Amino acid sequence: MTDINFSRGAANPDSQGAEGVPAPRAGELRWDIIELLFFAYRDFVGDADHELEAFGFGRAHHRVMHFVYRYPGLKVADLLDVLRITKQSLGRVLKQLLDEGYIVQKTGNNDRRQRLLYATPKGEALVAKLAGLQTDRITRALRDINPEGVAAISQFLRAMIDRDDPDKVLEAIFGTGSKKPRE
Repeated sequence: MTDINFSRGAANPDSQGAEGVPAPRAGELRWDIIELLFFAYRDFVGDADHELEAFGFGRAHHRVMHFVYRYPGLKVADLLDVLRITKQSLGRVLKQLLDEGYIVQKTGNNDRRQRLLYATPKGEALVAKLAGLQTDRITRALRDINPEGVAAISQFLRAMIDRDDPDKVLEAIFGTGSKKPRE
């Protein structure tokens, strides 16, 4: 195994921030946060990735299943916007989830051209299992953090999301949309 020097380009160790993490000087890159986000994301999705391998699924399947479950009746067009992928990219994943019975597609009541997506009981069980793994990781990470710290983490993560993006799901999450997510 190769040793990696994580101190390259690190901030001045004499200027310590919260939790002993070096605070960068003005104009310096935030390698500390960048790398923490990389590793946190790797491990957060890794739990689900391992489970999905048994089904022949990947992260794209997980994202589709997550949003279809959370927002029953989600339009295919809105899912494309939320995931920021092309119709062609979604097509392969969606076909597999439909063919294997994890999602069903229905036409809209008012507009027959609309394709609305719903998780089947089989899909709901898979999403619940994946969300359980991720919830366990989040719970462990938050165990020793006070409510103010949890609120700061939530505020930070929301601030990382491009707020000028008109994603329908993000509008619902932030309480400005009409569609309510599943609890």
